[in-house]
Amino acid sequence: MPATRTTMTVKRPSVAALLLALVPFVAMCFSVPLWDRIDPILFGLPFNLLWLIVWIVLTSLCLWVANRVEAARSRRAAPHR
Repeated sequence: MPATRTTMTVKRPSVAALLLALVPFVAMCFSVPLWDRIDPILFGLPFNLLWLIVWIVLTSLCLWVANRVEAARSRRAAPHR
């Protein structure tokens, strides 16, 4: 039985996917001076804690959209069979 060789091509992610992945990072890390205060209290939580919790949830949404962008890009680039 002859050995089969498979080649795997690695594509770079699209700019849109990279930007979507970068949005939560920037929102959580570099916006601290804008909201670094305890008051106001929203839903019983200090604003800075609520901000981080919301962005943890939104990170999943941003990464899901980035995944969909890359999946659509792969479908467009794949040869039709």
